[in-house]
Amino acid sequence: MATNPPQLFLLADHIKLSLLERQRALSLNLPSNSQDGQISRSLEQLRSGIESLESQVQDTSDDSITSQLPRLRSQLAELTSQFTPTNPAAAATTTSPALTSPNDPSLSRDFAAAQNKKPTTTRSVSKSVRFSDNDDDNDDDANRASLFPYRDDPPDDASPNLAHLDNQQIHAYHDRVIADQDSQLDQLGQSISRQRELSMQIGDELDGQVMLLDDVEEGVDRHAAQFVRARGRLDRFSRKARENWSLTVIVVLIIILVLLIVITK
Repeated sequence: MATNPPQLFLLADHIKLSLLERQRALSLNLPSNSQDGQISRSLEQLRSGIESLESQVQDTSDDSITSQLPRLRSQLAELTSQFTPTNPAAAATTTSPALTSPNDPSLSRDFAAAQNKKPTTTRSVSKSVRFSDNDDDNDDDANRASLFPYRDDPPDDASPNLAHLDNQQIHAYHDRVIADQDSQLDQLGQSISRQRELSMQIGDELDGQVMLLDDVEEGVDRHAAQFVRARGRLDRFSRKARENWSLTVIVVLIIILVLLIVITK
């Protein structure tokens, strides 16, 4: 909550702007109750801030605060009367001078914009585009032929001329065409069969590799288990050696003594 005069004056300016926008909406026959809750809360905050300043002045006198309190009270009363007018129709057309003058001069432009009650209109600029057509069909055909030399439908001379052949020759020609197609299909079938055999061989090879990997995994697991058991035995031996180190030293010394006796004889 604002508890010093500059902050309260700034809050009052924001309330003024909200009230000006509200009056502008009323003058344009637009819904104006969308900000009523916010304005009401801001007025209550301003009132609480003024009461807080009054309590501060009662506790410790401060001339900088005392001199600003009357102005803050008057603005609170003016803003409250503008927010809850006795005649709403008159309030929509009448604006208090205190409402149009900001406490902070840097907000003058915002206040001027909020007091502009003319709706903004957008100008539509019509654009016209002029197209020029060329009616020279011969040039179009030549350009089209140069750009698109290919056609979906083949020309008539692409197919063999069978007009000079009799029925038997035409039948023989179609038999040759069908035989050529059968030969090509046979070659394609053989190629597909080879691809199938290769894929089956690759599958068998992959199965063999999987089996080898399984064997390797089993061997690794087996050796890992052996390593764990050997590590356990070493741990037990080292633990027993640490527990019986004195006995081990005595045994070693006895062995050394026996060796020395044998050597010196």
